[in-house]
Amino acid sequence: MLSKRLSVTVTRRLPDAVETRMRELFDVTLRTDDTPMTPAELVAAMKTCDVLVPTVTDDITAGVIGQAGERLKLIASYGAGVDHIDVQTARQRGILVSNTPGVVTEDTADMAIALILAVTRRIPEGLAEMQEGSWDGWAPTALLGGRIAGRRLGILGMGRIGQAVAKRARAFGMQIHYNNRRRLRPEVEDALDATWWESLDQMVARMDIISVNCPHTPATFHLMNARRLKLMKPDAVIVNTARGEVIDENALTRMLRAGEIAGAGLDVYENGTDLNPRLRELKNVVLLPHMGSATVEGRIEMGEKVLLNIKTFDDGHRPPDLVVPAML
Repeated sequence: MLSKRLSVTVTRRLPDAVETRMRELFDVTLRTDDTPMTPAELVAAMKTCDVLVPTVTDDITAGVIGQAGERLKLIASYGAGVDHIDVQTARQRGILVSNTPGVVTEDTADMAIALILAVTRRIPEGLAEMQEGSWDGWAPTALLGGRIAGRRLGILGMGRIGQAVAKRARAFGMQIHYNNRRRLRPEVEDALDATWWESLDQMVARMDIISVNCPHTPATFHLMNARRLKLMKPDAVIVNTARGEVIDENALTRMLRAGEIAGAGLDVYENGTDLNPRLRELKNVVLLPHMGSATVEGRIEMGEKVLLNIKTFDDGHRPPDLVVPAML
């Protein structure tokens, strides 16, 4: 007698190759349109499936988890971050949570460097001139940006992505500095030619460019607050490809408008899609729609990790990317 296939519900459209493989392995319910589920839809899905595959756009709160059915045993998140899931409540209900760490490292690091170049070399302003048809030829003083070689880059969060940013920045001739909860091993520091700063305040005050690469936790919420942003040099810039909540967005907007910070490159925002409208008015700001990990290769690799986590769980083993709550 054939064993019953695992029931899996996916909350968003995934790459075709990933969805095809899911259909082959599981009894899967796929999302027909590429829009986030409503809370009511999430609750309905969690009452009828063994495994839920959400994305960062799904807010899996304690209240939502509390209405899950007895069948739900695994939340296999499609993405590295899990701050959209109440992991502690899930585990209390006997529901495991897995994620897809490491997949977005290279792509996000590429985007951090792209934002650094875009802001310092004023690329969007040049693009706008060309698209508007207002360019009337080369001029010695037109759209003057800054050279990044020799500049001090301060990396806030030196995990996988922070180190990948450091490797790329070194190739551009930048000086690598970092602040991290724990200092890297000497051999890692030497390989990156990186200088550790125990004091974030002291590092921020001396950098030409700040790259935010730390996760969002209670400890990192508004880590770059108004007081710390004011420590930055007037000709410094800041880029964020991590989590929007790490920067006080309103304070950053005020300082950019006042010329107290030279520029910013943002791929993430404190309130999701509801960003400060004044940011859109500033020429010294590059805004991207959370596309740091948006590569075909990255999205497929992410799906492959989700599949591996579910299949391992289905075989009776611990998912390789199991998320353990900090309190446990």
